[in-house]
Amino acid sequence: MSIQDPLSMFDVKGKVALITGASGAFGMVAARVLAGAGCKLALAAGSKDALSEIAEECRDAGAEVLEINARPSDADACADMVAQTAEALGSLDILVVASGMNKVAMIDDMEPDTFTSVMDANVTQSWLISQAATRQMKAQGKGGKIVLVSSARGLLGHPAGYTAYCASKAAVDGITKALGCELGPTGITVNAIAPTVFRSPLTAWMFEDTEKAKTVRSGFLARVPKGRLGEPEDLAGPLLFLSSKASEFYTGHILYADGGYTAG
Repeated sequence: MSIQDPLSMFDVKGKVALITGASGAFGMVAARVLAGAGCKLALAAGSKDALSEIAEECRDAGAEVLEINARPSDADACADMVAQTAEALGSLDILVVASGMNKVAMIDDMEPDTFTSVMDANVTQSWLISQAATRQMKAQGKGGKIVLVSSARGLLGHPAGYTAYCASKAAVDGITKALGCELGPTGITVNAIAPTVFRSPLTAWMFEDTEKAKTVRSGFLARVPKGRLGEPEDLAGPLLFLSSKASEFYTGHILYADGGYTAG
């Protein structure tokens, strides 16, 4: 590192990033951040229209973009995503796994298939796309960055029907730590960003000026030292850090983007 240019540690210009769930709340943040930072992007999502919209936004920002209308649903789909990325853009340097889901129900009302679907989307698919990316990165022989998306709920429980979600995110934490240990010698780092509630289409109601929103928000904010809910830009800095050389000595780490929620 040059003392005259410490920001060079965060330089990802020309790097190739594959983002799954690119049309979702965190996926769009990742796409915008890495496009603005000069990455070439392979954006993968199940919703073709939403995918095209975020892809066009990134192209307008000057990024080279490959659209992949698919989810990491099985091993073949994951291998195909990675192969398409490497063939079209030249390599795979960064993987951001922003795909996933949540279905809320109390345990006595939750169907077993519901629990299984959440675990599959959040855990199995994260593992499968990480496996495919690892094989490509190892073959390239120059290391790489894998960033998973966890949650504060991987560490903490929730009283309102979150057994599937909490279990899935705790498993993502376990994958992050195990892969961080396993892949350390290869130069591939594996870390996770774990947000608490941040503004998205699913949580927009919590930011509203209704009595229900105020009640829920006040109870939640009593546990957040920063005194507010999260905004998409609160995830931008951590993502750039974990995608760049600045985080070379960080692996197997869960980075809580939660305003101090898990500290108290």
